[in-house]
Amino acid sequence: MIGYVTVGTNDLPRAAQFYDAIAAEMGTGRMMEFDTFIAWGTPGGGCGIAATKPFDGSAATVGNGVMAAIEARDAAQVDRLYQIALDNGGSDEGAPGPRGDGGFYAAYFRDPDGNKLNAFVMG
Repeated sequence: MIGYVTVGTNDLPRAAQFYDAIAAEMGTGRMMEFDTFIAWGTPGGGCGIAATKPFDGSAATVGNGVMAAIEARDAAQVDRLYQIALDNGGSDEGAPGPRGDGGFYAAYFRDPDGNKLNAFVMG
């Protein structure tokens, strides 16, 4: 249903380093790039993600309660994505582990601009 998610950034080169590393782990790369934004994903594939400087020229801010979730192949990839995030300027919002019942395994982190992300696997 969702085609892509966009997060705001005040430092596109810093965001690029962060999302290049996440995308590489997911087996994809940049699919679109301009002076003010970069998009990662696979054309015709699943949901992608983009980092952009706000169109109105104002500073990017974090949406309270907004989070983008990255579907991993397995728990080991959730662990790797979490560590990649921290190694590339991200911050911890919840270490990898099971959440509730039903086989939901997830890790929570923020990108260098403070946008909240989650890597998860279900079942």
